[in-house]
Amino acid sequence: MQRLEAVLGAELLDRSVKPPRLNSLGSRVLEQARDLLQRTEALKSIASRDAEPHGLLRIGISYTLAEGTLIEPIRALTEKYPKVRVQLSSEQLIQRLLAGELDVAAVPLPEGKTAPPPLLTNIIASDRMEIVQGAAGNVRGDWKSLGRAPWVLNPPGCFLRASLINQMERAGFTPMIAAEVNNIQMQLAFVQSGYGVGLLPARFIARNRSIDRVKILRPPSFDLYRSVAIVRVGQLGALGKAVELLAHGFRQLFEAADTKKPVTRHRRGVPANRRAARPPK
Repeated sequence: MQRLEAVLGAELLDRSVKPPRLNSLGSRVLEQARDLLQRTEALKSIASRDAEPHGLLRIGISYTLAEGTLIEPIRALTEKYPKVRVQLSSEQLIQRLLAGELDVAAVPLPEGKTAPPPLLTNIIASDRMEIVQGAAGNVRGDWKSLGRAPWVLNPPGCFLRASLINQMERAGFTPMIAAEVNNIQMQLAFVQSGYGVGLLPARFIARNRSIDRVKILRPPSFDLYRSVAIVRVGQLGALGKAVELLAHGFRQLFEAADTKKPVTRHRRGVPANRRAARPPK
């Protein structure tokens, strides 16, 4: 107590009585000290991996992965850890992780690549990309025809777009880009309407039951994949268990919709269900 009085430069005890008791200033210091101890314990719980996850979890989901089904792992997370609040973002995710503005993000990466250190990368799935057109489209599956067709692609800066353009240019053609759309659902709608040819994940096409409404085009030597990764900062404290649960939920979601075999290519203008129902001769 004497050391504390020396630090504060004031007496906290009334020593005119026995035993000494707190004076008015000492009572106010005691109140503040209790508050400081509570705050100290709160800080310890934030940093402890053994504590129940609580507080704000800042999650990034790339717009190229932003499907409605991704809400399920987030909902499961908040049900198990009701003290966790979530905040979602979709722009500049790697940069914001590096800047400390996000805690975790689901992002696409080129095959074999990881996020820059000190970020931690957990690859949870691999997506095969398919070139697709609307069910009524008449574009042939060769680079010459695709070079003449209008395209619906992600905006510049997308590595999938860059890889596609590189493959087309090696074949001697350049895509004619009719629309740049940074939403996968909207891209599918544009393609199905006949607006242009698109580049979509096989998993997404299968999950949305879109196989009968799009046709797959596979030009020679076309083979394009992307990795789906959970990227996170290194130190998350109590939120670490919440991020692990989120990553597990995302992995299960992608595994459930995995398409190991190529999506069936339909004959032009003949839906699969009509072919199956054709009466015997």
